Amino acid sequence: MSGGLPPGRFFLPGPTEVDAEVLAAQVTAMYGHRTDACRAVLREVDEGLRPFFGTTRPVLIGTLSATGFMEAAVRSGTRASVLSVVNGAFSGRFAQIAERCGRSVERLDVPWGRAIDPEVLDRRLSRGGVDAVTVVHSETSTGALAPLAAIGEVVGRYPDVLLLVDSVTGVGATPVRAEDWGLDVVLTGSQKGLAMPPGLAFAAVSERLLERARDLPDRGYYLDLVRYVERADDAQTPTTPALTLLHAAREQAHRMRAETPDGRFARHRALADACASAVGRWRAGGMDVSVLAPVGERSPTVTCIELPPVRGGPEVVAGVRERGYVIGGGYGRLEQRTIRIGHMGDHSLEALAGVLEAVEAELHPGLRA
Repeated sequence: MSGGLPPGRFFLPGPTEVDAEVLAAQVTAMYGHRTDACRAVLREVDEGLRPFFGTTRPVLIGTLSATGFMEAAVRSGTRASVLSVVNGAFSGRFAQIAERCGRSVERLDVPWGRAIDPEVLDRRLSRGGVDAVTVVHSETSTGALAPLAAIGEVVGRYPDVLLLVDSVTGVGATPVRAEDWGLDVVLTGSQKGLAMPPGLAFAAVSERLLERARDLPDRGYYLDLVRYVERADDAQTPTTPALTLLHAAREQAHRMRAETPDGRFARHRALADACASAVGRWRAGGMDVSVLAPVGERSPTVTCIELPPVRGGPEVVAGVRERGYVIGGGYGRLEQRTIRIGHMGDHSLEALAGVLEAVEAELHPGLRA
């Protein structure tokens, strides 16, 4: 259940719907977090998530939001000068975090709704002057998906530049290969593509990042990725974890492994394709709507829909809610002219058809109540 709604009606771009069995797994007696019992739970979560990060190294587990690991990535992975690819609100947040950590930040701006062209990134890096690049894999505010493998190849040409990746709405829903693609940090939150309750964050880090981090004097304490890795090697966390959330994460990790990574990725792509096809039908029928991100640059987890000038995003979201479904409004500068449908986690095509019908009814003048 989500916000009093029956299953299959909650389509926010996060937090997403959580299965009842996963929620129920949180009901557990307390025990010590430095015990073998806790180590066993942490190992199961770690091992269950490694295929979705594309790593053979431990997956770091933190009791914090993904924003916390974004700051940790900056504090442990950057020296002085950061190049931030900014194509939406959350990639802009990564740049702000770096600035507030005292780094010099240069923004490489990309139109909202578009993904970075790796050749543009290459041309900028060839001029030097930066020691890290931040990028958002799946920009939740616009529904644009970055070509992460190609970006990793480009950054890999510059040995002194690290690649820090926010894949908050990517991991668990679309391929991520941290080691093959040269991602020095890739991080996510529990409440998006992983379909777990909010409150946990996960990250995979490279040895290159750890080598740099050990020489940095200001990487902090709570967000120190070196400490996270040292404790993860012993199937532990640096500080007391949220035990109940770990039990939910373990249950969901088992479910995800049963579906298989390839099965999960294919289902998410089918959901995104169905959403885009519906918008195309509406447009062909005379509605002034479109998917913000172009074909080839669309996230499999969130679709951002541009609205007719006469309809505001908050108005449409409220109308869809009256029809029994929850969707996301536009974010940041797109608040008034877009809506967002989150189709990440464990959603089915059948459930998606219901919310698309509700959105169509709200947008179509002849179908509005």
